[in-house]
Amino acid sequence: MGRKLVIVESPAKSKTISRYLGSDYEITASLGHIRDLPSNNLGVDVKNGFKPLYITMKGKEKVVRELKELSAGCDEIYLATDPDREGEAIAWHLAKVLKIDPDSKCRITFNEITKSAVQDAIKHPRCIDMNLANAQQARRVLDRLVGYELSPLLWQKVRKGLSAGRVQSVATKIVMDRDAEIDSFVPEEYWLIKALATPGKQQDKFLLGYYGYMENGKAVKDELKNEDDAQRVLKDVGSGPLIVDSVKKGKKERNPYPPFTTSTLQQEASKRLGFSSKKTMSIAQQLYEGVEISGAGQTALVSYIRTDSVRISEEAVSACKDLIKKRFGDEYVSRYKREYKNKNSAQDAHEAIRPTHFDMDPESIRSSLTNDQYKLYSLIWDRFLATQMAAAKLDTVNVQASCNGRIFRTAGETVIFKGYLVLYGDVAEDVKPDENDSKAKIPQLDDGMKLEVLDFNASQKFTTPPAHYTEATLIKAMEDNGIGRPSTYAPTITTILDRNYIEKNGRMLLITDLGKIVTNMLSDNFSEIVDVSFTAGMETRLDKVEEGTEQWDKVLADFYPEFDAQIKAAKDSIEKVTFEPEKTGETCPLCGGDLLFKEGRYGKFIACTNFPECKYTKNIEVQAKGKCPVCGSGLLSHRSKKYKGKVFYTCDKKGDNPDCNFISWDLPIDGKVCQECGSYMVLKHYGKKVYPKCANKDCPTNAKRGKSGGGRGNDGNEE
Repeated sequence: MGRKLVIVESPAKSKTISRYLGSDYEITASLGHIRDLPSNNLGVDVKNGFKPLYITMKGKEKVVRELKELSAGCDEIYLATDPDREGEAIAWHLAKVLKIDPDSKCRITFNEITKSAVQDAIKHPRCIDMNLANAQQARRVLDRLVGYELSPLLWQKVRKGLSAGRVQSVATKIVMDRDAEIDSFVPEEYWLIKALATPGKQQDKFLLGYYGYMENGKAVKDELKNEDDAQRVLKDVGSGPLIVDSVKKGKKERNPYPPFTTSTLQQEASKRLGFSSKKTMSIAQQLYEGVEISGAGQTALVSYIRTDSVRISEEAVSACKDLIKKRFGDEYVSRYKREYKNKNSAQDAHEAIRPTHFDMDPESIRSSLTNDQYKLYSLIWDRFLATQMAAAKLDTVNVQASCNGRIFRTAGETVIFKGYLVLYGDVAEDVKPDENDSKAKIPQLDDGMKLEVLDFNASQKFTTPPAHYTEATLIKAMEDNGIGRPSTYAPTITTILDRNYIEKNGRMLLITDLGKIVTNMLSDNFSEIVDVSFTAGMETRLDKVEEGTEQWDKVLADFYPEFDAQIKAAKDSIEKVTFEPEKTGETCPLCGGDLLFKEGRYGKFIACTNFPECKYTKNIEVQAKGKCPVCGSGLLSHRSKKYKGKVFYTCDKKGDNPDCNFISWDLPIDGKVCQECGSYMVLKHYGKKVYPKCANKDCPTNAKRGKSGGGRGNDGNEE
């Protein structure tokens, strides 16, 4: 039997696959793409059907040479790159370079890197899917046309080093529009009235919220816009009592969430673990390609990670249910296969993200994983198992009571069977709770029962603006609007952060002055580039190319002529933007020049006007909440350049001890000391949770916390 060559994308994947194929197979990696458009010219013949000119990528000459040498000595060659547009395009480029007929049975794909999946793929090779490859080619050429023509214009009119693109520019505008909405938001006053009531016993007290009044036998919601409105209600109800009008008891079920797609994995990892989208995808890629597991060798732990499908295979469902029954008991197994629907047929190419080895639960292999790999694998594991678990069962109660025609309501619920919640509970979402819905424990009540009112409390409130975007909510917005695809969410956010179009403040994403300037320029002159519906429509057309119902060059021909005309017109019509750095009013201690506020990758800083001759810089001092635990003076917060903008705290040295050298990554809690050792306490962030922690690393309380107590091994999750 002759030698057979299998080409994958990464060495890790190569190492994993080699475990499942015989000694007559040679496994090697292309290390991603080997050909691309040239970097020093457009590389697209716009007058000849947008024909691309591909060249060997810089630094890949050795890889190509070795691939040619290996392929020359093999009887069969299988291209086993990833099962998506990008992977299909890489396979097509490999076929071109190695002179393999794309119509021959040279292509194999698998959604998971397991022995059965790999061996089955080898038995069923196929031709290269040119619809898939052309969809990627259309995207690549489209992005080159936009970037290559638009970026130089930005360099000329704004400053060098900038870029624009179909997806990144829309994502930036989404953030800018939200920030503008927040800036223009005018708070409106409203009032809430709460009644603390009891059917007789003090321990049975509970809260009801004012709802409205009766009119023609119907309950009408009453909006209390000012204190006078609230006082009228309080006057009507006096000191009570409240009479129970109705007690409606019911039962409901809560079903588990769908399994992870690329988007929802990034969102949950951000909310639950504090991971950036870039970090999530990097770790997920490791889990997909394979990790060295003690006693088992290189093993891929999850299925393909770039997917927008929620489909689950029958085999995975069966293995999942067996595991649930063994671990939790038969009553926790869903009585039917939970199936989740995709929005369209284009999403059904892959399965959802799920574990591939159900005999390797996260705890059993924890010692073989890094801390971050363990966290993300556990998240994927728990989410997937929950999909096939029984629903949570709840008892609900809705109470309405009234006094002098004024209606008060409350609702409560009690979990009587946790179901999937034993494994995968809820976390706080970025939504406002219903302030009249207490979800409290409500005592036994009956219609007509008299409730003693212990207190009527009226409180002034103001409406709040929508929340700033976070990485999680921006990804959701991009997905909801059809902007980008699973493989582009994380790179898009990374790009606009790197370009300083947006910046991070904690988890919030904020538009920068530079982001506003670039986005407004694009909006005024290239409206389609930053138009959500246009960009979404282009994604739909690329999907149609993948389906074979549209020609890739037709998509480009419909877009380019008008765009090119706009570029030519803009070169003459757009005025150059001049930045006037704001002076601090101080002079440079090194050369005497003026000090200026500057924008950097990690926010604003102060630099000398004589840069680059003078390289003096310093952080901007921002007053932090609290006092220095060493000398009692104030605190300053700073952003670290070395650690990618991470915030740290120092003494402001304005008190009695100007030589105080206090510095900490964590914010000290004013006036709070550790009961165990007497040291000061700090606020420690772990994902979305914040908890007090003794600053003394040798304190017994820190030793007790251990691995499972919320400590962060690398003292920070964000990239």
